[in-house]
Amino acid sequence: MAEKSVFNLLLLLHLLVLFATGGNSDLIFYFENTCLETLWLASSPSDRGLDPTIEPGALEIYFMSDPWSGSLWVRTKCTTDLSGHFSCETGDCGSGEQDCQGGLPKYPITELNFNIQNNVVSYELSLIHGHNNIAVRIEPTGGSLIAGGSGPCPVVDCVEDISNICPAPLVAKNKNGVYVGCYNPCDVLHDPKYCKANEYSERFKQLCKFAHTFPGDNSPPLYKCSGATSYNITFCPV
Repeated sequence: MAEKSVFNLLLLLHLLVLFATGGNSDLIFYFENTCLETLWLASSPSDRGLDPTIEPGALEIYFMSDPWSGSLWVRTKCTTDLSGHFSCETGDCGSGEQDCQGGLPKYPITELNFNIQNNVVSYELSLIHGHNNIAVRIEPTGGSLIAGGSGPCPVVDCVEDISNICPAPLVAKNKNGVYVGCYNPCDVLHDPKYCKANEYSERFKQLCKFAHTFPGDNSPPLYKCSGATSYNITFCPV
């Protein structure tokens, strides 16, 4: 019953926003943070003032530009020092501010990649630049596949604890020596053999079978969804 009430509330908010904006054609993205910590969104390239801060328990409603192609990720353990410089342990883009749109991220990060064109969306969850210790799920509402398979647009996620299998050479630590994420070997071992299928990518795939774990990974195929009414992106899904 509670789930139905939440769905009805989201639908009402969706309709109100569409009415207020004159029914623009941009896509609705719901960002939900069910983690116990504040997260900060980032995007590359920029997408019109994406609100960076998502408090624990918050649900943010956002209109993604159509067309738009790029990556989203979250930054973790962010602080502001005495000089006012803002920085994060993972995903930092060097802006020195909470807003982080268009910059290059500090690895490791879990990337959410989208290509949006006329309400047709290609989407993937990528560990090609590592995993920043935050579980994530992308769930389209409605729609059907026009590439990467057939039928309804599937959920993709990575919800298992990568820290349990992260090999020592790939462990990312903060200044206090605490684990904050797991690098992809292609980024840190500087050996071409790790930029294709390898023993580390196989470990990641065992836990996160819907994620792409090395450059050129096409399992699962890149999903292309048409007609979804929204995309629900949940951090630390339960």
